[in-house]
Amino acid sequence: MNLARLDLNLVVALRALLEERNVTRAGQRVGLSQPAMSAALARLRRHFSDDLLARVGGHYELTALGQVLLDRTATAYDVLERLFASQADFDPAAERREFRLFASDYAVAVFGTALARVVHEEAPGIRLRFTQTPSGVTDDTATLLSATDGLLMPHGVISGFPATDLYDDRWVFLVCADHPDVGDRLTEDDLSRLPWVTYLRTYDAPAVRQLGMLGIEPHAEVSVDSFQLLPLLVAGTRRIALVQARLARLLAPLAAVRTVEPPYEAVPLREALWWHPVHTHDAAHIWLRETAARVGRLLADVPEG
Repeated sequence: MNLARLDLNLVVALRALLEERNVTRAGQRVGLSQPAMSAALARLRRHFSDDLLARVGGHYELTALGQVLLDRTATAYDVLERLFASQADFDPAAERREFRLFASDYAVAVFGTALARVVHEEAPGIRLRFTQTPSGVTDDTATLLSATDGLLMPHGVISGFPATDLYDDRWVFLVCADHPDVGDRLTEDDLSRLPWVTYLRTYDAPAVRQLGMLGIEPHAEVSVDSFQLLPLLVAGTRRIALVQARLARLLAPLAAVRTVEPPYEAVPLREALWWHPVHTHDAAHIWLRETAARVGRLLADVPEG
């Protein structure tokens, strides 16, 4: 494939066509006339040797290849947009732009809120958009990172990409404040016999793998896609939950729960900002990383709890 022979404007047309599935609407979306968009579709069909859009009754549907290209085109568009938005200099006090970060609700609550306060003070034209990390982050990390500004995630889940370490945390257990079966300590037998509230995604993977290595198989009575809901689902029950100490302290006023240390030496938790190498030398992204590291150092001065 010779990229020099391709018209990259076709990426814009392709995305509009695949998402709108209508030539007129796609043209209106990107500012092209209906004949011009029809000509773009014809060029795309020749390039891919596929119809991409197939008429079914009174409307168009994507062909099999069109369906495959749908997500890939959106990613390519984002990459190109970021490539041509790269800057040699960046003045945070004067610039207006948006940074998009994938993060769990834990990372947003503990770190994202602190980062947003600093950005609010120092860069009033900068917007932050936090989006829940896709469940398939480990399947195609490169594609995911290429389409965003960064990923907030602890070490031990992904590797092979540049990262800035932010702060350390540790794992603790949550139990109801007046749990009838748990005193000041938990035993490994307690972890096997008591019901659990568990987090659905993979961001606690090292901690969960450690339980398996210890021969502990949690009995998950409730599973949830939010770390912040764990205290509410533990309160008033015999359930237990594994949670980050910083988040547990932050949410303490919301539910009648208490923290108990694990009955084993839990794996460490070090949160980091991961990014795609394409961003490494971009002035705006360097500012983002340096600001994140500075906020992380401020958090590091506060004990985990």
